[in-house]
Amino acid sequence: MEEKRLLTPCVGLILSLCTVLATQTTSAPHPVPITQPCSFFTGKSCEECLRNVSCFWCTTNNTCLAYPVRSILPPSSLCAMSAARWGACWINFEALIISMGVIAGAILLGIIICCCYCCYCRKGSNSRMDAEEENLIRERERRQHEAQQRKNERTVKHNEIRKKYGLLPDMDHPYSKYENE
Repeated sequence: MEEKRLLTPCVGLILSLCTVLATQTTSAPHPVPITQPCSFFTGKSCEECLRNVSCFWCTTNNTCLAYPVRSILPPSSLCAMSAARWGACWINFEALIISMGVIAGAILLGIIICCCYCCYCRKGSNSRMDAEEENLIRERERRQHEAQQRKNERTVKHNEIRKKYGLLPDMDHPYSKYENE
């Protein structure tokens, strides 16, 4: 129950963060495919530069540069990571990469924790099932032993009755001497 109380604020925080991010990104004009080169937007605004998804904005010298697609991150010779903007003008590229890494790590950690928890629960339920099976086997053996004891007691009683009335062929009874003559 305590885990649930801890998760509820986290879920609320994540949902509010997603809502804020969604409103920030949806309030900006939708990117329109622009056929002009990125250098055309140098000296203009960051929003105009980022309408073209193949461009990124450098705030140190207000230049719009083509994103180097061959390398994952733009080299520092073009623009410092803290001054580069891509996708949204309100967040720098360095913070974007760090936050995406943290989010991806949290998701991965959550998946790993869920898998471990599920395996732990399954292992616990298997051991409970094994213990129940062992109890059932012991109970069955105990019942079989008691049934065998009752059967032996009945056999002894029946033999005593047969002996009393002379129905046991291999036992000597008082009337055996009269049967052979």
